[in-house]
Amino acid sequence: MTIQSVGLKAYSNALSNFTKAERSIQSGKLTPEPRVERSFSDTINSSVKKVNDMQSEKSTMIQSFASGETQNVHELMITLQKASVAVKMTSAVRNKVMEAYRELSKMQF
Repeated sequence: MTIQSVGLKAYSNALSNFTKAERSIQSGKLTPEPRVERSFSDTINSSVKKVNDMQSEKSTMIQSFASGETQNVHELMITLQKASVAVKMTSAVRNKVMEAYRELSKMQF
């Protein structure tokens, strides 16, 4: 069996699954899930809350490791890296939003 035939078989399977699902939706057997609309501020608030939770978890893990309650260095380092990446990403998004705001404020209407 060659790579091309494997790819073609996967494509055919995906297409048949899609058409089956489409027929089910059209016949009324299956209803599509309604879209959940969230505002921009809700999305930002939930994201900042997640980052804050990661920071809290990081602090808790550091304290438990320093006091000798846990000895798992791997989990501590993973938690530290997750929190660090989350803060860096939040900072990058904030900087891009501020840059876009500055550009919009420079525009003349």
